[in-house]
Amino acid sequence: MKNEMLPNSAVEVELWSPQEVSDALGRHEIILVDVRTPVEFAFEHIRGAFLYPMWGFDAKQLPVQDTRPLVFHCGTGIRSGKILMRCAENGMTKLAHMEGGFGAWKAAGLKYVATDPATGAWTIKP
Repeated sequence: MKNEMLPNSAVEVELWSPQEVSDALGRHEIILVDVRTPVEFAFEHIRGAFLYPMWGFDAKQLPVQDTRPLVFHCGTGIRSGKILMRCAENGMTKLAHMEGGFGAWKAAGLKYVATDPATGAWTIKP
């Protein structure tokens, strides 16, 4: 895990690799929040992730952070980076997101849920 400062902010955020997210999610150590659209999520998503789309995102509505950090992700890391800025603006300080987003997750060969276009059924990939 790496750390970086948010632009124009004194808030430091954690950048988690897809493998680190997968391992922590499997141990129930994090809450993974997907900020992509409902359509993107329905087509394919990480099992165990919660959907909270960027277009309706309100940091004040997030659950109180307990011992498990919230780790945000999107398709490439751009939208989740913007969400981190919104969270920082609302006083949240323990912030993290998955580096490279869902694209990096798939490139790492990690398992995810996908919709089979022929049947509409969900399948586990890869």
